[in-house]
Amino acid sequence: MLKSRRSLLSVIAAGLIVGGLALPALAAPLTLGFAQVGAESEWRTANTQSIKDSAKAAGINLKFSDAQQKQENQIKAIRSFIAQKVDVIAFAPVVTTGWDTVLKEAKSAKIPVILTDRSIETKDPSLYVTMIGSDFTEEGRKAGKWLLDNYKGEGDVNIVELQGTVGSAPAIERKKGFEEVIKANPRFKITRSQTGDFTRSKGKEVMEAFLKTDKKINVLFAHNDDMAIGAIQAIEEAGMKPGKDIIIVSIDSVKGAFEAMMAGKLNVSVECNPLLGPQLMAIAKEVKAGKPQPKRINTKEGIFPMETAAKEFPNRKY
Repeated sequence: MLKSRRSLLSVIAAGLIVGGLALPALAAPLTLGFAQVGAESEWRTANTQSIKDSAKAAGINLKFSDAQQKQENQIKAIRSFIAQKVDVIAFAPVVTTGWDTVLKEAKSAKIPVILTDRSIETKDPSLYVTMIGSDFTEEGRKAGKWLLDNYKGEGDVNIVELQGTVGSAPAIERKKGFEEVIKANPRFKITRSQTGDFTRSKGKEVMEAFLKTDKKINVLFAHNDDMAIGAIQAIEEAGMKPGKDIIIVSIDSVKGAFEAMMAGKLNVSVECNPLLGPQLMAIAKEVKAGKPQPKRINTKEGIFPMETAAKEFPNRKY
């Protein structure tokens, strides 16, 4: 009897499959196209790794493109993602302007766009769903406030500034936030400012030029740690002591910055968290499912003076 019942169930199951009533196939994984800025810094490398690891963990099919810090490469990548009919597009914009045309193409193709790490300037905010990342203006403010609160010298304070990539959101906003705070005390003034393009080598090169032309530099404000580390090399080669002869304030809080702080060569680093991958994957799934998102999602970050570096260093993941 049991045997005949099993046979009957088998026949019914086979009939259902033939009749097209089989259980539905598992849904295809979400495909995310991501256009990265490049690999210009320790921060960016950690950011890329976080995105790749998180996509894998979330079961998301990631199509990744490295723009090598060129906007035209990112635009090509986004157009390629549109042609491939990905589910969601995300990118970290190299610069703030010049995105409307390609984002209108994504909108026409009904592919939602998420900005990560950096914002854009557009008259049509509907071209992207949300922006996940740091408040760069607030990072600049934190750097300026630390300097006003902790600088011990007397008299005028001459500050040289290593800016990030020209036209990029972090360069524009970090500068704005820093200047906003230091203008409260007229003895603090930026005497020289030039882009170091967020790279260690350019930071060193520009700092060398600053040191040759300016004999009274009290403070260096670097828009990221990599430029600060390059500048530290230039200061040492000029026979000076970074962190003492020139106070150094930077942003990102990567491991290299903590090593410099523990060596007494960097005074403070304001955190900018690159580990945006898990957050991006969760939001990409929600966006695909049609769940509304706030227009901006900020990451939580701290500030690390050199005195806390040794204690904090073992906790750093990037």
